[in-house]
Amino acid sequence: MKVTDVLVQCLENEGVEYVFGIVGTEILDLADSLSKSKQIQFVNVRHEQGAAFMADVYGRLSKKAGVCLATLGPGATNLITGIASAQLDHSPVVALVGQAGIERQHKDSHQFLDLVKLFEPATKWSTQLKDSPSIPSIIRKAFRTATMEKTGAVTITLPENFSAQKIANSPLPVIPLPMSVPAADALQKATSLIQKNNKPFLIIGNGVIRQDAVPELHAFIENLQTPVTHSFMAKGVLPKDHPLNFYTFGFKEKDEVLPALNEADLLIVIGFDFVEKLPKDWNQKKRPILHIDNVAAEINEYYPVEAELVGNIKKTLQLLNQEDIPVKSWVPSGELQEKIKTAYQINNTHDTRTMSFTIENVLHSIETIATDNTIVISDVGDHKVSFARTYQPKQPDRIIISNGLASMGIALPGAIGAKLACPYDPVICITGDGGALMNFAEIETAKRLGLAFIIIVLNDSMLKLEVEQMNKMFGQNFGVTFQNPDFVQLAASFGIKGVQVNNLIEFEDILKEKYQSLDEIVLINAVIQN
Repeated sequence: MKVTDVLVQCLENEGVEYVFGIVGTEILDLADSLSKSKQIQFVNVRHEQGAAFMADVYGRLSKKAGVCLATLGPGATNLITGIASAQLDHSPVVALVGQAGIERQHKDSHQFLDLVKLFEPATKWSTQLKDSPSIPSIIRKAFRTATMEKTGAVTITLPENFSAQKIANSPLPVIPLPMSVPAADALQKATSLIQKNNKPFLIIGNGVIRQDAVPELHAFIENLQTPVTHSFMAKGVLPKDHPLNFYTFGFKEKDEVLPALNEADLLIVIGFDFVEKLPKDWNQKKRPILHIDNVAAEINEYYPVEAELVGNIKKTLQLLNQEDIPVKSWVPSGELQEKIKTAYQINNTHDTRTMSFTIENVLHSIETIATDNTIVISDVGDHKVSFARTYQPKQPDRIIISNGLASMGIALPGAIGAKLACPYDPVICITGDGGALMNFAEIETAKRLGLAFIIIVLNDSMLKLEVEQMNKMFGQNFGVTFQNPDFVQLAASFGIKGVQVNNLIEFEDILKEKYQSLDEIVLINAVIQN
């Protein structure tokens, strides 16, 4: 069999269902081999960045590696933003990238770049095929590396001169990843640390969701009875009305949770990724840390670890819940929980007749209408901050926020990845007008695939976060406003339904109508008040 036929059989062996990408000359053999697969659907996209974003979100929600494909030169460079996003958000992704043949890599050559070096800082592992028979071992290592905690991105560069060579068919067996647990003495040390402190505070990160440890986390919280906060990407780990829920932390400004962290005498940090917020921003008093994660702590002066439990988070919490954990019930001073609810506009009343058309009230409408299994994807911009503060999902792993690389343009292609990963769950994509147009062409991809989801474009003709920052710093803004096309007509040109709404009543009415019979892609152009 030729190399690319074996490569596709290796992908099938890994359980791959979709490959997102754009075909180029250097990967024609691979495209031909994919066309013969009865298991893998090749999703030809409109831009390689969109392919990587689709693989990213598909990987997050499916809990297996998403796969994307590009050719050399500009194909590869277009891919790299989405690959870097997956790496920093710890999404499992394997990227296959075409490359010039080995014979022309030692000299200046058309579209040739050293792709291994280009992708190295944006991946867990970047490699190039140098020997045809090694394809099975490279593919197996790639998927194992991408899905091993902390999950991330892997890139395999494929020189075109190998593609049609003949090799034996030999995919390697897929075996489960090993799960380690902390040693008994580490558990005892952690328990003792909890026992000797009176005001522990739990900080929860996305690792808890990645490792399916939410039930064990709930049991730990019930045992300990101590306040809890979570990162942007861990929203949903506690119900909105849970009495110990102190909601989201990690904001650049007006982080209302910080007083409680300062009042605590121990921070129990579980599955938190520093890429979301560095400890120096939330532990300026250098409170002692109990670190619980799959990898060892990155210790510094603002992350002074006194005990750490390194191992699979789900298994670790199961063991910790069997220990003699004392109740440490305490309440941060100053009615802080209610202050957070007010500041973050987390309220239980919702009357569209008396509410203005703001991002926060749009989010309240979505929260009111959405079912428990609804997946909401936020693009990056000012609305992402509002989303992280205000929106309260009903379950974990039902929101997608890019908070590592924080790249604009992820939401629309991400909605495609989400719908393919979870075909029976409603999907709502919320994006600013800036991010929307970065990958708007992927609407054609979604339409071609026959997908159905809702796109909400928050239309204010500006990069609002930058406008606010510049006005605050300089008293004026520059280079951060623009004119928009008619989004309703633009939607129609792609063959999808577009509706403009100018107030909250119109928005909620159309959202209810389309949500209840969601059998097509619908774009809601929401002209937001500033």
